[in-house]
Amino acid sequence: MLNEFKDFIAKGNVMDMAVGIIIGAAFTAIVTSMVGDLINPIIGLFTGGVDFTNNYLVLAGDVPAGASLEQARETGASIFAYGAFLMAVINFLIIAVVVFMLVRYVNKVKSLAEKPDQVAPEVPTGPSEKDILIEIRDSLKAR
Repeated sequence: MLNEFKDFIAKGNVMDMAVGIIIGAAFTAIVTSMVGDLINPIIGLFTGGVDFTNNYLVLAGDVPAGASLEQARETGASIFAYGAFLMAVINFLIIAVVVFMLVRYVNKVKSLAEKPDQVAPEVPTGPSEKDILIEIRDSLKAR
């Protein structure tokens, strides 16, 4: 059984998957930082710093007026946190666009790297057989 486990772990697919997961985790950190530290502040400039995270409705329970979402949750009240959900959707869309653009750029670079070297343009080899026959016909007509 130990040998079977060693064979399973040593297979290329498992190792590829492990490397993919590790790189995916690192990539997630980069994309999250890019969105949170670079893109969201720029969007905040255009939207006037709108943040919907603390928008919620109290379904049941007592929550002090003006309490943040976190404070409202701490009271144990039943909260409908539509603002947090809306911000999660907005962040998802931003992250999806950023990932799409990065993947698109990587694919473009990859396709350029795989292209064969520039092929020399075709050099004309002279008139075709049809061109020669037309020339002969025209010269015979002129006689």
